[in-house]
Amino acid sequence: MLERLQSLEERYDTLNELLSDPEIINDTSKLREYSKEQSDLEEVVQAYRKYQDVTQQLDEAKDMLAEESDDDMKDMAKSEIEQLTTDKEQLEERLRLLLLPKDPNDDKNVFMEVRAAAGGDEAALFAGDLYRMYVKYAEHHGWKIDVVEATTTGVGGYKEIIFMVNGTGAYSKLKYENGAHRVQRVPDTESGGRIHTSTATVAVLPEAEDVEVELNDKDIRVDTFASSGPGGQSVNTTMSAVRLTHDPTGIVVSCQDEKSQIKNREKAMKVLRARIYDKYQQEAQAEIDENRKSAVGTGDRSERIRTYNFPQTRVTDHRIGLTLQKLDQVMEGKLDEFIDALLLEEQTKKLEEIGE
Repeated sequence: MLERLQSLEERYDTLNELLSDPEIINDTSKLREYSKEQSDLEEVVQAYRKYQDVTQQLDEAKDMLAEESDDDMKDMAKSEIEQLTTDKEQLEERLRLLLLPKDPNDDKNVFMEVRAAAGGDEAALFAGDLYRMYVKYAEHHGWKIDVVEATTTGVGGYKEIIFMVNGTGAYSKLKYENGAHRVQRVPDTESGGRIHTSTATVAVLPEAEDVEVELNDKDIRVDTFASSGPGGQSVNTTMSAVRLTHDPTGIVVSCQDEKSQIKNREKAMKVLRARIYDKYQQEAQAEIDENRKSAVGTGDRSERIRTYNFPQTRVTDHRIGLTLQKLDQVMEGKLDEFIDALLLEEQTKKLEEIGE
């Protein structure tokens, strides 16, 4: 581990020199590439340097204890050694986690697609609740939400809503939301007070860069139509809504959120690129299915991952068996307790695999 850390520190120093080179500064592509690499290395290098400093202090304290004859000074050295030993062990653990293989998509923006599944109007209402929960969660993290496409229902929920979350590290947190979410509650329309069970599915797609997915214009069919609102009423009379169909994969994306056809097409193209990227990723991961099964939060979207039980004000994540009596807080976007636990579970499994 120490050899690898030394190598990363040397690379970090090299990148600092490169980023000061006028030739690199004038090359936008290389400047962006090296800046990102340096940023990715910064946390682990800073932790390693702190580890080196603590190790040096520990060695000095041990030398002091061996050479010192004064009892008070020996006690002071023993106390310092005890604290520094604890600090060193904590830094070693942190460095092990920082050196774990990182998901290349973690720093990306994401597209989220929330759809009503089983349960009719109640499922659509729950889809709306989930969307608002993610909006609140994004606000807590200082991220921006941008709606791409939404199909509402007469009762106020969503049959489907697609939105983009813009923010550093959005995918690293929200990828754990991928799957089927179940709600148990008494619907407002239920006169008998019976508890209904409904579901909504959540898909989380990392935003794909142009270089990651090459799209040929000849493979994309573009249709335009007039935007419509709830009940089929026309929002505007211009043909501003856009539907893109990618013939090789059959993936279809629509966008009518903007009044401008150009802006709708730009949004739709981003979603199309993300869906194609996700499709290719899933096909590649299917070849190493065992790794896919062991990963937390990246299972099939039909898999039930979480239950929201309103009568008992509890939320249960079935992947890690964690139940919290904090339904109100969770619905207000306070998801970090679940997400942190899922991240810890994934890190633990990766450490076990490395150990094996």
